[in-house]
Amino acid sequence: MPTYEKIRLINTILDLYYVEKMTQSDIADRLDLSTAKVNRLLQQARELGYVNFVIRTPYQHLFELESRLKAVFGLQEAIIIPAVGDTSSSLLNAIGAVGAGFLLEHIRDGDVLAITPGTTVQAVVQSLDATRPYQVVVVPILGAIQGQIESDMNYLATHMADRLGGKSYQLHAPALVDTLEHGELVRSMTPVKEILDIAREANVGLLGVGTVDPEVSRFVQFTALSAEDLRHIAEDCGGVGEIAAHVYDIEGRPCAKKYAERVIGLTLEEIQHIPFRIGVAASGAKALPIYGALRGGYLHALIADEAAARGVLDLFDKNFRNSTP
Repeated sequence: MPTYEKIRLINTILDLYYVEKMTQSDIADRLDLSTAKVNRLLQQARELGYVNFVIRTPYQHLFELESRLKAVFGLQEAIIIPAVGDTSSSLLNAIGAVGAGFLLEHIRDGDVLAITPGTTVQAVVQSLDATRPYQVVVVPILGAIQGQIESDMNYLATHMADRLGGKSYQLHAPALVDTLEHGELVRSMTPVKEILDIAREANVGLLGVGTVDPEVSRFVQFTALSAEDLRHIAEDCGGVGEIAAHVYDIEGRPCAKKYAERVIGLTLEEIQHIPFRIGVAASGAKALPIYGALRGGYLHALIADEAAARGVLDLFDKNFRNSTP
């Protein structure tokens, strides 16, 4: 423990350095010390815990959410945007812009980029504004979906490749077929197998995280499942979310096997082999699906909004308390 006199000297130096903003050399001149000693005492003060730094940027609460998500779930990156506007389109536009910027920072020439369908992925694609052409390949993870052409899997792959200046492949098969036998047959077809083999070689994945809640899910729209099917998936199978039409439970374990066998696309296990997987999702309704995806280890990076992030951490806190003896 330093003596009283030394602590008093350290306190004086700290006040001059941090409060009065004096340089170390000016402090040395005033106190008749060497600059090296001033530097050494400043370092000792930090080591002894005499200095505490408090950062108060306008969005500090969001940065703290990001840090906690990374610490709790082992994420490499987390970007949480603030609440924006009062419409879903405002939120999608904001997530899309951030997601596009993040993607452009992380792709390189020669990459194979595998993507899922969904409105959030669509928002990212629409926001892409590359300053140069990227020699990349964009490939679907999943077969084609029904409904709006803008969120169709093949349309998104083509549109993304156009915006990046790269090349795209299309998977000419439905996302979900009627039976297990149909699934085996379609997946064995050479044109389908060739595209899925390319997707299996992807080194970057852009993944939408979907809910299976029958009240809000778009899963019904692009898989031709009924609301009753979704209720069975959620209530009987324990499903909480989906990535590329594959359903998982709150711990991230694949479930609803009879539906998974009908999906034309990569499996969750194959998706986990993609070296860098970016998840994009927005709104409080996505908290439970995101939580399951993080528990399952499906994501390396997460881009979401504040409501989703807080919901995910609330779920973690609740489950952590329940599992603590």
